[in-house]
Amino acid sequence: MLVQLAVVFSDYYWNVGELSRLYVEQETERLSAGVSVDHGSIRYTLPENVADRYRQDGSGYLARIRGADGTLVFDSCDVACEDRFLPKDIDRPDFWLRSLEAGRPLSLVGGRAFLISGQRFLIDVATLGDPQDVVSDVLLNEIIEHLIVPMSILLFLVLGATLLSVRQALRPVRNAADAADRIDPMDARSHLKFDEMPREIAHLAVAVNQAFERVAELMTSQKTLTTGIAHEIRTPLAVMKLELGHIDHPRARMVEADLDDLVRFVGQLTTLARLESFDHGAFETVDLVALSASAVEQMAPWVYENHHSVELITVGEPAIVQGVPALLRDAIRNLVENAVRHTPASSHIIVRVGPGHIEVEDRQSSIVGTAFTAVKADSLGIGLKIIARIAEIHRGELRRSLSASGSVFTIVV
Repeated sequence: MLVQLAVVFSDYYWNVGELSRLYVEQETERLSAGVSVDHGSIRYTLPENVADRYRQDGSGYLARIRGADGTLVFDSCDVACEDRFLPKDIDRPDFWLRSLEAGRPLSLVGGRAFLISGQRFLIDVATLGDPQDVVSDVLLNEIIEHLIVPMSILLFLVLGATLLSVRQALRPVRNAADAADRIDPMDARSHLKFDEMPREIAHLAVAVNQAFERVAELMTSQKTLTTGIAHEIRTPLAVMKLELGHIDHPRARMVEADLDDLVRFVGQLTTLARLESFDHGAFETVDLVALSASAVEQMAPWVYENHHSVELITVGEPAIVQGVPALLRDAIRNLVENAVRHTPASSHIIVRVGPGHIEVEDRQSSIVGTAFTAVKADSLGIGLKIIARIAEIHRGELRRSLSASGSVFTIVV
């Protein structure tokens, strides 16, 4: 469009004959705007856009308007008009033009016939050197009317159609992006559907699906690795503990206790590694109340053996969530086990279950108080990391707070 504008401008600017014709056409049209016919009475008012050129003598511009019968309607010249314009007693053409001097600036005389309110008027104009550079306005008007306006409309239509076309073409890309946002990287069943996608976008979807398949393979490999590590480590530890059982000495019992702690620690590490590669495709409907009751029932004998008590309280309506029963049960057992190991004897452990949450509170004896919990709770370490990771897998979180007599850990799912 810019190149076309430059070409058209250059063509008009250097074509003096065409500019002269356009000058006569546009200048006579401006002058014709002042003619009015009211019940046969002809009136003329000089338009404001040309008034400064035709109200004063010696301005370099001449004009004359006559009716079809030769009646003078307006003129801005004297004898000069008779010398340059066509005589009134000849049969005037509808358009005429004569150049007074060749080249630029323009010096010309010409005229044009107009039909206004059913009457014919002859308008003649002349310029001697174009001192006000009217030809620039003529050129600008021609470019605006015949180039800029049509090309602007075309530009609007082309840009509109282009935007609509691009938007329509990229709609599958947008749908694929939305689908990608909804993909769960921990779910091996998550894939992008590329059945209705264009071929180019389908290649991208296939590549993404292949990447997720690779992730699923890595998750499976990691599960196999962690299971192998647990098996290889637990076996020699069990053999060591068995051998220590044949030694009747207090130090052997101390080593056995250390081995038990080591076995538990290795199990926690293995569990944490397995959680990092967990697949969300194993989710199912879980009743938190029934699950918590089962976990508390299994832990109750061990809790009582360690001189603590445990209580299950259900709050509100049945708590149904999507999750993995084994992981949620492990989280409850770990919280209860931590409460037993890190609180003084005779503490009371309360498990509260409600819609979307599982809460474990330890109520300690008044002798030790909350200071004991504040010091010991920091040593929970990897156990709490496992519980927090289980909560994250279920798109929740683990919250910790202090009560009047102990600590409160809440799993929000």
